[in-house]
Amino acid sequence: MARRPASKGADELAFVALGGIGEIGMNLYLYGFGPPQDRRWLMVDLGITFPGVDEPGVDVIMPDTRFIEENRADLVGIVLTHAHEDHFGAVVDLWPRLKAPIFATPFTAALLRAKLEERPGLKLPITEVPLGSRFAAGPFDVELVTVAHSIPEPNALAIRTPLGLVVHTGDWKLDPDPLIGQPTDEARLAALGEEGVDALVCDSTNAMREGISPSEAEVARSLAGIIERAEQRVIVTTFASNVARIRSIAEAARSAGRDIVIAGRALHRVIAVGQETGYLPANLKFHDQDAYGYLDRRHVLAICTGSQGEPRAAMARIAEDSHPSVSVAAGDTVIFSSRTIPGNEKAVGRVQNGLAGLGARVVTDAEGLVHVTGHPRRGELKRIYELTRPRALIPMHGEIRHLEEQGRFARAQGVGHVVAARNGTLVRILPGPAAIVDDVPVGRIHRDGNILIDAEDGPARQRRRLSFAGIVVVSLVVERDGRLAADPEVVTDGLPGVNADGVEIETLILDAVEDAIESIPRARRKDHSVVREAAQRAARSAVNEAWGKKPICKVMVTVV
Repeated sequence: MARRPASKGADELAFVALGGIGEIGMNLYLYGFGPPQDRRWLMVDLGITFPGVDEPGVDVIMPDTRFIEENRADLVGIVLTHAHEDHFGAVVDLWPRLKAPIFATPFTAALLRAKLEERPGLKLPITEVPLGSRFAAGPFDVELVTVAHSIPEPNALAIRTPLGLVVHTGDWKLDPDPLIGQPTDEARLAALGEEGVDALVCDSTNAMREGISPSEAEVARSLAGIIERAEQRVIVTTFASNVARIRSIAEAARSAGRDIVIAGRALHRVIAVGQETGYLPANLKFHDQDAYGYLDRRHVLAICTGSQGEPRAAMARIAEDSHPSVSVAAGDTVIFSSRTIPGNEKAVGRVQNGLAGLGARVVTDAEGLVHVTGHPRRGELKRIYELTRPRALIPMHGEIRHLEEQGRFARAQGVGHVVAARNGTLVRILPGPAAIVDDVPVGRIHRDGNILIDAEDGPARQRRRLSFAGIVVVSLVVERDGRLAADPEVVTDGLPGVNADGVEIETLILDAVEDAIESIPRARRKDHSVVREAAQRAARSAVNEAWGKKPICKVMVTVV
């Protein structure tokens, strides 16, 4: 793509995403103000995404922040729009690389502090900002605009600079009765439209869906009916952060005369923060998971983590009948009060099939109104265009097909200028017209155990190879002159025991290694790297001939 040369010396308002455009999750957006060589930066959100089958062993994935780390002295603040993991889940891990002030509303700040309990010694400079407030961060004048979503205190941002105004929607929808918090502030969005919105940076997740999203209140009524009619135990899984849904489930359980059991650390944390901030009643009574087996099966309801099929979460272990406290049997009802995030379909299907195999009735949003999205459908997108009347649109938060579809839809609704940004593309918003002018480095960081590793350098690629073809380890003990001091030994993992003719593959490997070493001239055997390389080639070739696959081969040489 051709790049327009940036002007030198004059102030500009720029935008770049280091994550969140072209994918669901890992949101990290930067707004820059000033001359191209001397910008001040404002970060909006700092989230994670979860690994897929191509990242075995990785715990979470975070955006590569090297671009803004290089400009850390010019980072004036990090504004968190809300407390979903894909928007704030990387703060604890990556803040030490950034060291910028953090701005968050009370619920988000409380949940962030709760996460810090797992990281003793780390202190974050969190400034609590009230809902609807307006504050300065360097050259940026930031206003919080209340929107509806599936968590308390979601916000759109009106970002003002001396050059103009950008509205960054965050995650949002139109919901006249969100149960917790206020509906989207359409009057304020309209006022911003009157002021003049130079660019709307807008959520694209549901751009392919027609109509208006159902209300959270409708889901509450539907869940209450399903729970009331259930004859045996009820288990509900939902996103732990959906406080309105947790409250609806709890009220439905109480109305049906059921005791509530909570299974999952994340749920305990969110309930505590919800009570602390007033979004859940202080007298909400529930049991820990240990009580589940002692309660009357006709009068118990468990709320569990694991709606996305996470292998270590409560629901996956229940489906495997390996959970220490919670189980299901014939006649029980399991409700997935959630949507499946793209990429998690197989994991969720495996859990649901496991539950069905244990005799449970599994209820998803395909069988009843048990979940509503927190993102805008096309009718809601049309409404925000009408309210804000943006001069330019930058679709964000979605896979490529979602971004492209919002661009097409916006043009059809009269939005005259759409910028097809991607992660790493630097957009000059003002002075306009908005255009892509440069690229910045982007990538992914793996949290692997308690270590942060660049995805390109990390061990996940090697683990993936291991999962396909296993490993062969050959141990050689050699004299200094290169003669074998003992018979070679071999260990294999992930390989068949015998070939198609019934011959042990380990025997074939040993024979090949010994022949390869014997074929090396005696003088060259003194170079132990030559011995190691020959043994490695021979072992891999023997396995490939016997099995048709090339495993990872390691050779250890001990000199005596």
